[in-house]
Amino acid sequence: MLKSNLVPNLLRVRLFVSANIYLHQYFYSKRTMSLEQAKQVAAYRAVDEFVQNNSIFGVGSGSTVVYAVQRLAERVETENLKVICIPTSFQAKQLINKHNLVLGELDTNPEIDVTIDGADEVDSNLTLIKGGGGCLLQEKIVASCSKKLIVIADYTKDSKKLGDRYKKGIPIEVIPMAYVPIKNKIISLFGGEIKLRSAVAKAGPVVTDNGNFILDWMFADQDLDWEKVNNAIKMIPGVVETGLFVKMCCKAYFGQPEGTVKETN
Repeated sequence: MLKSNLVPNLLRVRLFVSANIYLHQYFYSKRTMSLEQAKQVAAYRAVDEFVQNNSIFGVGSGSTVVYAVQRLAERVETENLKVICIPTSFQAKQLINKHNLVLGELDTNPEIDVTIDGADEVDSNLTLIKGGGGCLLQEKIVASCSKKLIVIADYTKDSKKLGDRYKKGIPIEVIPMAYVPIKNKIISLFGGEIKLRSAVAKAGPVVTDNGNFILDWMFADQDLDWEKVNNAIKMIPGVVETGLFVKMCCKAYFGQPEGTVKETN
């Protein structure tokens, strides 16, 4: 009698353990995939809504833009779209060439219909922190030449105030010889902490596509007037550009964990 009860009980235990392992693996895979899925759905939505035939398209930089270029390549092939792509970085240029899209330059295409780019953080006023990948200067140049700047990001970049989620600070591209006095001047004006960004695969600091250094400013006050801050920092001799994009973005798409998209105007 004992043996007859033992076998079914062992079977139930095994089934229970197997079911729990399966559920754990299922939800874990969903959790690890959700961030990339969120990036993809945001990028696809933006490209589908804003890229039109016979247009000039600014190609942003970063991991989310990879999906935007992928979607554009699909539409070019299936819809025979005529689109000229203006890169914001060496990475963007590589993506354009990889997908056999038409590569353009600002010299011959100084007015861009729409630029789709990522962001490190977006606040409730659509003020952006950009430059985590070191491409802030060319990104801002291309954005300034665009009729529309559209941001694509995952849900972790959506904040009420700058600094709520992104803790690496505001990137500031500077002339190398001036990085120390610039660092001291910004701290004296606005406080906080500033670090010279170090390279990962080389000794010494990060060097941008333009041959400059990057300072990362960890600001202490989240309630600063970012337009005034941006203007003040840019007036410091030796500052090339800041990663603050103020009153430049007209719409943001945030991919959500479940695959939907939140739109912010």
